Amino acid sequence: MIPFEITVEDLKKKMDAAEPIQLIDCREANEFATSNIGGTLIPMNTIPQHLEEFDTETPLIILCRTGSRSAMVTEFLRRNGYPNAQNLQGGIYAWNERIDSNVRKY
Repeated sequence: MIPFEITVEDLKKKMDAAEPIQLIDCREANEFATSNIGGTLIPMNTIPQHLEEFDTETPLIILCRTGSRSAMVTEFLRRNGYPNAQNLQGGIYAWNERIDSNVRKY
């Protein structure tokens, strides 16, 4: 089974290797505009309307500011048929601290 969480270091490796992933940012549009690492913006409260857009085979990595909202979304996705969903541990804050300090904390 795929672990519930993925570290920012492991996500960076996947991104650098151009591995196929579905990166979903579950924050609000203004947060995404302030600071992001890419991916598709799908605010947390709209995730249920987008389920058919997610592939159950490709890693589905969910991120937010600190990892709290994305953990809730990851749990929801796993309960609804997406065992490939993973929470980005620490979110944008961890990315800023351990990968790229140019990605702004807010």
